[in-house]
Amino acid sequence: MQFGLTSRADVNKPPRPQADKMTRMLAHTTTTLQLARETLDIEAAALLQLKDRLDERFVKAVNMVLAVQGRVVVTGMGKSGHIGRKIAATLASTGTPAMFVHPGEASHGDLGMIKTVDVVLAISNSGESDELVAILPVLKRQGVPLIAMTGGMQSSLARHADVVIDCSVSKEACPLNLAPTASTTAQLAMGDALAVALLDARGFKPEDFARSHPGGSLGRKLLTHVGDVMRKGNDVPHVAPDAEFTALMREMSNKGLGATAVTNADGQVLGVFTDGDLRRLIEKGVDLRSLKAHEVMHPNPRTIRHDALAVEAAEMMELHRITSILVVDAEGVLCGAINSNDLMRAKVI
Repeated sequence: MQFGLTSRADVNKPPRPQADKMTRMLAHTTTTLQLARETLDIEAAALLQLKDRLDERFVKAVNMVLAVQGRVVVTGMGKSGHIGRKIAATLASTGTPAMFVHPGEASHGDLGMIKTVDVVLAISNSGESDELVAILPVLKRQGVPLIAMTGGMQSSLARHADVVIDCSVSKEACPLNLAPTASTTAQLAMGDALAVALLDARGFKPEDFARSHPGGSLGRKLLTHVGDVMRKGNDVPHVAPDAEFTALMREMSNKGLGATAVTNADGQVLGVFTDGDLRRLIEKGVDLRSLKAHEVMHPNPRTIRHDALAVEAAEMMELHRITSILVVDAEGVLCGAINSNDLMRAKVI
């Protein structure tokens, strides 16, 4: 047979075993969607059951964390360890100092990272993970408070803990009832519940959250002020009320803002003139050459304080459908200007 050609004998050959296997592996739409929906139903039910079992032990765990002078040391093995890392990160970003310690590494020196001023949050569905159980007696000898998050209420972990939070589930979402699915969802949700209760008790505010997220978009929105991104000094277009129209236009063109402020001798804003105003005057056929700045300006324009959040400037622009705003200080003196491009460069919008 020539290369690239298919003979009649080849066409009549039965499918190769590998191809047949691949065909069997293709997902059936109905079955796949049914399994996905059952998974979500099982995990949603597990969370609702968790809610019904919340009691004073959860409150005791929250108060225990609030009372410690050190950190929350989260530990867990396998999938519970992955959940633990996320819980530690959530706690740390919402006002509760926290870190994750791997129980296997703890047995080989990392126990030295845990101090008596800390509290340990140990996570295990069974409560019998060998690596975790191995360090429990040591933690008790050191006098470190221990909170257990487990589904094994009679387990070794539960017996060693000062407080036990019940995270048991009736079944996993896995069809084999083996892979941690509903149980890890329950752990994750309970960790979020703990973090939310703690941030509320600490009076945690959006500004506090932003301080621990300076590099993210939320941090930029909550930490960036107008004064940080506005145009300043000679970059701010402004003219006197009696300025000739040609001088006004020259100031607008040189500063590239698409507008100029009209200010009095003290620098206070009297009005603004924009390129939109210019278009409207031209459409009316007005003789512009003889006009003064105070004759064409919009009096009492919208302004924003230099110490306002930059996101407030963005909201003002969107609300009033404008692209630039004059910036003033506490006395109403012009100190800057900002437009949508400035906010985009600062990644506020």
